Amino acid sequence: MNWFNNKFGTLLESPLIQSILILFGFVLLAKITDLVFAHIFKRLVAKTKSNLDDKIIDLLHKPIFYSIIFIGFTFAFKRIDLPDYIDFALVSVVKTIAILIWLVILTRIFILTMDWLSTRTASRLLQHKTLPLFNNLGKIVIAILGIYFIFLSWNINVNGLMASGAALSLVLGFAAKDTVANFFSGFFLLADSPFKEGDYILLDTGERGYVKNMGLRSTRIMTRDDIEITLPNSVIASSKIVNESGGPAEIERVRITLTISYGSDIDEVKELLISIAKNNSNVIDEPEPRVRFREFVESGLKLQLLFWIYKPELRGRTVDQINTDIYKKFNERNILIPYPTMKVILPN
Repeated sequence: MNWFNNKFGTLLESPLIQSILILFGFVLLAKITDLVFAHIFKRLVAKTKSNLDDKIIDLLHKPIFYSIIFIGFTFAFKRIDLPDYIDFALVSVVKTIAILIWLVILTRIFILTMDWLSTRTASRLLQHKTLPLFNNLGKIVIAILGIYFIFLSWNINVNGLMASGAALSLVLGFAAKDTVANFFSGFFLLADSPFKEGDYILLDTGERGYVKNMGLRSTRIMTRDDIEITLPNSVIASSKIVNESGGPAEIERVRITLTISYGSDIDEVKELLISIAKNNSNVIDEPEPRVRFREFVESGLKLQLLFWIYKPELRGRTVDQINTDIYKKFNERNILIPYPTMKVILPN
């Protein structure tokens, strides 16, 4: 019995055996922690209405399990009498693996959270078009933090690298200031939403057409001539934007102004104009077309025909048809459209 006790005591004094026991103890601790974590926290999150916390718990329990084991490896390596450079390399490798695992898990949690928020908030900043931007920025921040901690685990001084990175960012910022301006303009256009894809817009620079695509750098517009125009977002952001598809519906009111001669039957003219508008297939029935007597002018009576069309792109075609019908009907009924005249008197 004494021999067995002596042998057992000798084994326990061995650094290798102690390291194995330490590692075994941490594996057991990791397993117990994982069971407790799964039992307690999964029961708590099961009571909530959201499934986001359930997914986060499912992602967390494995990295926690492995992190405890990695800590055990660190203590085990310290217990073995290894050369300093080997001990440092092994511990640094273990730390690097743990950091990489947590980077992957944190990235997945961040993406899950952003997707969940984008479907449950009415924020203009977080929407379908800006979601990839937020996801990419989050990934970049997490990756930078991961690289920072990996450098620390290998005792690499990052102060010089950070200073060089800041100087490089400043230089690149000046070199690509137009691109940066377009990027931020595109971001704020998506956030502010003065228009969306499919809207019919008119810019004060003269461009008019459908918004085909909204990007972070530029916006593409398809004109009525079937020509695609690509505009930098910084130009659009500083322009006056008329969204013809805005409002409660896509319908648009059109005004046609004309003048009839004095002495004309104004009631007859009003009925005729309304009839012409109602007979046009592009004009909607509700709201009904109407005619307004605007003012007396030098050459006649100024009237304005108002009617609504289904879509903004029908404006040019409809105005052409209505004007043609007005001219023909006025000729048939001898309704005069006066025009300015000048009487020249020559001396005898």
